[in-house]
Amino acid sequence: MTGSLRGFFLAALVLVLIVGTGVLQSWNSALLILNMGLVSAIMALGVNLQWGFAGLFNVGVMGFVALGGLAVVLVSMPPVPEAWRAGGVGVLAGLALGALTIAAAALAYTRFARRWRGWAVAAILLAGFFLYRAVFDPGVAAVESIDAAATGYLGGLGLPVLLAWPMGGLLAAGAAWLIGKTALGLRSDYLAIATLGIAEIIIAVLKNEDWLARGVKNVIGLPRPVPYEIDLQNDPGFVERAAGFGVDPTTASTLTVKFGYGLLFAAVLIALLALAQLALKSPWGRMMRAIRDNETAARAMGKDVTRRHLQVFVLGSAICGIAGAMMTTLDGQLTPGTYQPLRYTFLIWVMVIVGGSGNNFGAVLGGFLIWFLWVQVEPIGQAVMGAVTAGMADGTWLKTHLQESVQHMRLLTMGVILLAVLRFSPRGLLPER
Repeated sequence: MTGSLRGFFLAALVLVLIVGTGVLQSWNSALLILNMGLVSAIMALGVNLQWGFAGLFNVGVMGFVALGGLAVVLVSMPPVPEAWRAGGVGVLAGLALGALTIAAAALAYTRFARRWRGWAVAAILLAGFFLYRAVFDPGVAAVESIDAAATGYLGGLGLPVLLAWPMGGLLAAGAAWLIGKTALGLRSDYLAIATLGIAEIIIAVLKNEDWLARGVKNVIGLPRPVPYEIDLQNDPGFVERAAGFGVDPTTASTLTVKFGYGLLFAAVLIALLALAQLALKSPWGRMMRAIRDNETAARAMGKDVTRRHLQVFVLGSAICGIAGAMMTTLDGQLTPGTYQPLRYTFLIWVMVIVGGSGNNFGAVLGGFLIWFLWVQVEPIGQAVMGAVTAGMADGTWLKTHLQESVQHMRLLTMGVILLAVLRFSPRGLLPER
């Protein structure tokens, strides 16, 4: 079977699975799987850019996704005037002092003689730290004391939520640049450890800095780029059209909103996929793959390997940031407690490996297929376990154990799929050409 024919067949299979979900379960479930599949495909595309193009082993994906979610709060939520008056200036002044301290330490490191360099840097950092805390802490306390149950944070800029998606990419790209300048010189295994640790730091900051995005109290009621269901239900024209199709207004409004999200997400995915394909087939893409395959030969040809790695690391992280902003917009809330790096980073890597690393269409296919299985394995497992234990007496330890173990079917299934693909199609379902 040729690559194009295989790709067409697998895409048709995914389509049949999603449509089958709508027919056998509900169209709400099918559209939800479709929307999260689109977001997952964008995340997989970003990781494929880093790993498939350049061989960079980034396991801090959830950190960049979380930054994309933070961007939605900072851009789209309205500001909290009382919090800004109480401590906004102190928070900004403290952050500025922290940045100046780091800049001054870096300048002292380059300007002072070797003999005094360490002492100068230590003195600047120590003095700057105490000054930073003296200004920053009172501002944070004042902000978090303003109606802590409802707000307790500075809020955002109050701009349209669609602007938060590219801003999420820019925020993730900025963080990736800072990380890449220090970590990309490490060997691949050390790079993986560094990116995982940095992702944990980012998520810990989101959980603990209430002034930024309410921490684990969560930010709810995020603006939406599509209408609210209740507004559609109160629209006589919409109710009349829904009745014409024989659908009640509540179901029609829910499906319309999810379908609207799907159109927006599909437009973003198509645009990013087109850009990724152009990059892959360009001289830049061929150079990146040459660096991936043999760094020593690429250096001998005069290529700046570290600089090119930084470029692709920033680009891939920006795509993950966009996906994170889209996912938070779909959820309608920012919940830092749901960002679990080991769990979801593993899932995205499975998407890339199963789909076919180095192939953009393979990454997209893996995103849809693995997300569908991740969602559907548990209900399917419940049905299977129900059939297996149907003849067992109620209350027996074996029946109880099997029924309570259904939730673990997800990770088991992902592992089995990964092993099967690595055994029978080690380059993925759609291998790189």
